[in-house]
Amino acid sequence: MAIFVRYNLPILQMLIDREAVEMTVPATQVQEFAAQGYTIARGLFSQEEVDQLREHFFWVNREHRRQSDDITDESDPLALYPRVMQPHRWDETSMQWMIDPRLNEWMASILGREPYAVQTMFYFKPPGARGQALHQDQFYLRVDPGTCVAAWMAVDRCDEENGCLRIVPGTHDTPVLCTVDADTDVSFTDVTVELPPGYDPVPLIMDPGDVLFFNGQLVHGSYPNSSADRFRCALIGHYIVGEAREVAEWYHPVLRMDGSEVDLGVSERGGPCGVWVDRDGEPVAVLEGFDKRYAS
Repeated sequence: MAIFVRYNLPILQMLIDREAVEMTVPATQVQEFAAQGYTIARGLFSQEEVDQLREHFFWVNREHRRQSDDITDESDPLALYPRVMQPHRWDETSMQWMIDPRLNEWMASILGREPYAVQTMFYFKPPGARGQALHQDQFYLRVDPGTCVAAWMAVDRCDEENGCLRIVPGTHDTPVLCTVDADTDVSFTDVTVELPPGYDPVPLIMDPGDVLFFNGQLVHGSYPNSSADRFRCALIGHYIVGEAREVAEWYHPVLRMDGSEVDLGVSERGGPCGVWVDRDGEPVAVLEGFDKRYAS
């Protein structure tokens, strides 16, 4: 496959220079990830790096736009700025970001060992774009054993006006929940999960270069971009725990953090899913449902 070369060398040089930098992940953030299912590495990438990555993906969109999410109505902002899916498979810049030593260091610290890399995505989220309904990444990846982890890097300032990411505290240790239909007037994806009272999405305000790491069970999503003229770009990597033996087929080939391939099995989709029940006056998610959506 062809590899885009625009800006690859400048970005790659910055990444190589940073390999020599010793970095210690604060113990408080390792503990935060364990207790809450997420933590934010503030300023992990420089403004210069983020600016070059942003320009690179806008160039990709201009020169090599690919439809995604079955959005063909050109009045939809996402038709002109579709998600860029799995760019690391054909773009060296994306590959080098996905396996960057800083991401590896943070995930090895919060997980206890190096992860495997399985997915990259770039979101433009232009003004007026719909958000993404609340969901769990593990619903799609189906890692077994264990779960997945996202590295979600803000490329633009992300706030409530332009549709920042929102997470639901307390959901990181729930099972994969049963899905229901989403409101596609406000979400470009068509599935979501139901939550009991008291489980409310919390906005995460992020600056360019901040990286949010979060567990695959953590419920998250976003509202539409209601700004007049601001994009909410984000570059996202998905990883799986190093002890995993299987992951859903779409996420193969699986890569080590040096870029080499590792042979893992293919997991099935669908199956038992969590439903909320009352236990002593408190909502608890238990595996008493069965989700046939996307079943293998």
